[in-house]
Amino acid sequence: MTLGKRALILIFPVVLAGYLLAALSVHVAQSRSIRALEHAKLSQRVEHAAAVFQNEVRRSKSFLNALLNGNALRQYVSETDKKYRANALGVRLQESVKSLSDDPAGFVSFAILDAKLEAEYYFENSWDPFAEIDQAQIDLARQLINGSRLGDWTYLGDASDRQRIVYSQFVDPITFGRPAPSNKANALLMQVAVQPDRFLKLRAALEREYGAPVILQPWPLAATDDLSASVPLGPSLHATLTVSDAHFDALMLRQKVLLALGAVAMSLFSIWLLIVLIRRFITGPIATLDANVMAVMAGAREEIAEVHEAGEIGRLTRNIGELHRQSVQSLQLVQRSSWTDALTGISNRAHFNMLAAGAVQEAIASGEKCSLLFIDIDNFKFVNDKHGHDVGDELLKALAARIAHDAEAITRKQGHQPAILARLSGDEFAVLVRSKAGDRTVQELCAAILALFSGGFELSGKRYPVTASIGVAVCPGDASTVAELISNADAAMYQAKSAGKNRSARFSRALNDKRTRQRQIQEELRSLDPDEQFRLVYMPIVNARGEVTGCEALLRWHSPVLGHVTPDEFVPIAESSGLFTKIDWWVIDKAMSDCHHLRALFGPDTVLAINISSAELHSRSISDYFSDCLTRHGLNPRSVDIELTETFAVKVSDQLRWNIEELRRKGLRLSIDDFGAGYTSVQQIIDYPADTIKLDRVLVSNLTASQSLPVLKAVVALCHAKDMAVVGEGVDTPEKLAMLTAAGCDRFQGYLISKPLSLEDLAIWALGRTMRPFEHSNEDVIARPAIARHV
Repeated sequence: MTLGKRALILIFPVVLAGYLLAALSVHVAQSRSIRALEHAKLSQRVEHAAAVFQNEVRRSKSFLNALLNGNALRQYVSETDKKYRANALGVRLQESVKSLSDDPAGFVSFAILDAKLEAEYYFENSWDPFAEIDQAQIDLARQLINGSRLGDWTYLGDASDRQRIVYSQFVDPITFGRPAPSNKANALLMQVAVQPDRFLKLRAALEREYGAPVILQPWPLAATDDLSASVPLGPSLHATLTVSDAHFDALMLRQKVLLALGAVAMSLFSIWLLIVLIRRFITGPIATLDANVMAVMAGAREEIAEVHEAGEIGRLTRNIGELHRQSVQSLQLVQRSSWTDALTGISNRAHFNMLAAGAVQEAIASGEKCSLLFIDIDNFKFVNDKHGHDVGDELLKALAARIAHDAEAITRKQGHQPAILARLSGDEFAVLVRSKAGDRTVQELCAAILALFSGGFELSGKRYPVTASIGVAVCPGDASTVAELISNADAAMYQAKSAGKNRSARFSRALNDKRTRQRQIQEELRSLDPDEQFRLVYMPIVNARGEVTGCEALLRWHSPVLGHVTPDEFVPIAESSGLFTKIDWWVIDKAMSDCHHLRALFGPDTVLAINISSAELHSRSISDYFSDCLTRHGLNPRSVDIELTETFAVKVSDQLRWNIEELRRKGLRLSIDDFGAGYTSVQQIIDYPADTIKLDRVLVSNLTASQSLPVLKAVVALCHAKDMAVVGEGVDTPEKLAMLTAAGCDRFQGYLISKPLSLEDLAIWALGRTMRPFEHSNEDVIARPAIARHV
């Protein structure tokens, strides 16, 4: 007899009797109580939504009070320079608005409007960078201006796409308090709009659950027998939810489902009562199958024993056995896939982290060392792009196999545990080896890996131009966790790259100190006040007759935290972190404000040279900012020379070319600084319509030391052919001055003439030159430089 027939004969009468009894008793007793309970639940949930809404109202008010009590809003309102307020203080106010928001991704807006309903400031935390105040808020502002209230909140939910609570308050721009009603026309209206996300979610949840809309209206719900609730949200705003009878019917349907589940429970209870009667016919075979399954799960057996019993139990036993075999195979495949790199067959990052964590703990506990080799393949992208991804994949597979072979041979020879090899990502590999002091395991392994790339990496009879840069970090000396080991070895790898690639580098404290200082410099640059910590010094530029024709403005920074920081340190960090605009704009404004002093010292034709980042020329606003500064300080554009620094690789894009042409149309000069070093090249002489080329001090020193006068003449002649003046930098000896003069340089700059000086020291230097006038002629300018006598 089959299991189904046995169950039907023995269980059906009891199950049927229990189901009928449960359905009848519960259905009669619970219908009214469910309706009363549902009404109480509805009222409680609507009241909770109202409490959340009122909390959002208080949050908008607190948000505005926090802005009014902060310095950013006060400085923005009191600042009279609209350009500075929009570019600098506006960003600071924007950061203040963001910092006060509980949710960085949540919508919040802040607006300042005058009595004419013109928005003096508007910012909203949204995905739209060009967002403007909408008409709904402007209409609300108009009502407040025409009314008698000095502050109020309003819920904008139907007239606009974005539902929000707008808290408005008139503020006296002088006292930053509430204005007198008679002075309302001179006050500023400040509006904070927040999106009540929690209330909207609760409202949407109520509407989904009850299938009816939550209506916001000025009056409460009239008394009714329907399933409904109404709560006040504010003085003239109520939330009302009326549930249809269909919802209650659905609840009763759910009650019927629960009754069915109760019937099942009763059926199980009945089965327990009858278990003694049906044990021999039903539970015996099931118990045997259960014992087999438990034995497999406990590890006593590898497979479920086969049975020869017919019917459902026999088929079930065989199916479970087959399912077990398939599950074991799938588990092995999943485990192998999750721990193995699909391309190379070695461990992946997740498996490496797990194995390396155990190795690090063992090394620390035993007092031994373990070293991590972080390997990056140089020029791999070039090979991958030129020869195809198939070749790149084969190269990575071959490299993994050869590294594994060398690591196994070296660790076996040294008597250490096998190395842990993994592909972390792309063309990055990691090898973790155990070692002892003085056994040279790490040195041998680095040498073996680098030897794989000697003359290029050989693959299928071809050699590919790739090399390896290896960074090494040791536990516990350099790090005590896997994450720190990887980070420090990665930093050492970049040190190996910067040293010329195809080599290894050990992580050092000095490298860590350098990274720490770079982070400190970046943090200080973000928070500093340029007027307090920056200052400018000026380096004179003279012609062949020794006359000062211009001065180059050079930036100096003395931080109260870091001390003196050189431009070579902080300028690259500022450019890489996007802070160069803050520095460049301060230098431009400060240097132009000092220009009148320079012209008073050296004459009205003195040219002010200002260094700015080449990346700054990609900004659309740089041209307007130069124009504003020239107007503000009353300067002729031809008195300013813009020098491009060489710390950025400059590519002449359409925007860059347009900006340069715009600056030149406005009359400003343009110079290429540090020509012959860094990223500058002869191509820039062709690409840039510059007025001046400044020869780098290193180029001048090299050409002077090698007596390469013809080469220097050729460079100067090329510049003159493009109608560019040539300035020789780094003039610190009479020999350099003589050679640059012989080559035809137009102007000179360097410590032989003067070191960079403050305005006060520059005035003393100029006075000394006046006391000792130049004595020179065109015939002896090279043999007897007149400039050298007046330094």
